Amino acid sequence: NKMSNYIMDLRKEVGHRPLLQVGASVIIEDEYERILLQLRSDNHCWGYAGGSVELDEEVEEAAKRELFEETGLVAEELNLFGIFSGMDLHYVYPNSDEVSIVDNVFLCKKYSGDLKCQEGEVDKLLFFDADNLPDNISPPNRKAIEKWLMSKG
Repeated sequence: NKMSNYIMDLRKEVGHRPLLQVGASVIIEDEYERILLQLRSDNHCWGYAGGSVELDEEVEEAAKRELFEETGLVAEELNLFGIFSGMDLHYVYPNSDEVSIVDNVFLCKKYSGDLKCQEGEVDKLLFFDADNLPDNISPPNRKAIEKWLMSKG
């Protein structure tokens, strides 16, 4: 994939220094109003599917690409859920790379495909009820998941 190395290429120049990172993410909600979360291989926390927008890539396309890569699901319809940023999304990855994330999060209730974990990135994929979320939510995902929870009232 010719465009999938923007952040990695930058890292070769800047090392672990903080980078502004544009994220594209998808909160999948099933017909029972459960949220799909994945157990990340890197920080062993639960979060939604998402990743970095590449150079010249449309944000919505990046969200669809990341969703498919990480979960095997195809988004039929994406609705912008929110843009999350600020200190709550300042994060240091286990490999010491530091980022300040601006995360464009989409909500998706219409999707197809079969769940399949991305090898080396995702250890587990599970649907959770709003009142039964895991404790160890990945820090950069907490703000959006809290908003999702409040929408379930």
